[in-house]
Amino acid sequence: MTQKILIIGPSWVGDTVMAQSLFKLLKLRDPDCTIDVLAPAWTFSLLNRMPEVAQAIEMPLTHGELKLAERYKLGKQLRSARYDQAIVLPNSFKSALIPWAAKIPKRTGWLREMRHILLNDGRRLDKQRYPLMIEQYLALGVAANESLPSSYPQPEFIITKTQQEAVLLKHKPIWRGRPILALCAGAEFGPSKRWPEEYYAEIANQKMAEGWDIWLFGSPKDRPVTEKVMELTGERCENLSGRLQLEETIDLLSLVSGVVTNDSGLMHVACALKKPLVAIYGSTSSTFTPPLSKTASVLKLNLACQPCFERICPLQHHRCMRDLTPSQVMAITEGWDV
Repeated sequence: MTQKILIIGPSWVGDTVMAQSLFKLLKLRDPDCTIDVLAPAWTFSLLNRMPEVAQAIEMPLTHGELKLAERYKLGKQLRSARYDQAIVLPNSFKSALIPWAAKIPKRTGWLREMRHILLNDGRRLDKQRYPLMIEQYLALGVAANESLPSSYPQPEFIITKTQQEAVLLKHKPIWRGRPILALCAGAEFGPSKRWPEEYYAEIANQKMAEGWDIWLFGSPKDRPVTEKVMELTGERCENLSGRLQLEETIDLLSLVSGVVTNDSGLMHVACALKKPLVAIYGSTSSTFTPPLSKTASVLKLNLACQPCFERICPLQHHRCMRDLTPSQVMAITEGWDV
């Protein structure tokens, strides 16, 4: 009989992208299994580009809402689906309540926040054994005493030509058949994760001199950052920041020839699209959530104050980013085969 698995999904772009590695592992182990994912509706544009996912089910509550009674009610509604197993990726108590209320026979997750009363396949996390977030996800897809495979399946989105043509027609960005460099200069976490705008502008000016077009990506919150890049490049880039839905961002990124990005959700999206990429790390660490792609290069320093994981540089010098020069990024992009 086909196994039905419910994944309680994450609430962040990068985490959702990385969760695809777990979905792929489950399918490798049991090609006939059915994987449904309970997640916020905005993640559907990511999940819909993952062929392993049979159905995305909307989580109607936001990331910070407790509302235990509503979560219990949602779990009761899911009983009719008769899932064989639930795998809970978030570490909160409330995220484990739904599969318990759904009476799913096997409920797998990491034991935190008193979740032993909700999970009957609870695991104790050994961060020495599983230092990467992707490993912590993958470990929930195998037995508790089982080793992970020596090579991990990596995220990989499926984009159709129809999707590409539709988004080009709707937004009409510069499309001249030339190489396109995507710059993802924002970061939701805060300014400490952002490489300086003037550095991004210098990269843009140099690549345009080489015959490339430049597309700027980001959320509405990133608009001040991308407008500064536009100013420093003589308004010659295509500023798509704040203009696109997430699914449109994914489809347009699938058309670019390379990406320069901060440590952000878009970094993980670009990796899942298998784009040549430079990932710039400052206040955060690439040892927990590195870019999951063989075509990605990590650029970072090893200062004594790194990583601080602060939103704003506590020492007020931001050297972890400012000391990474545009020439270092350019040296990597020159090796791209486009």
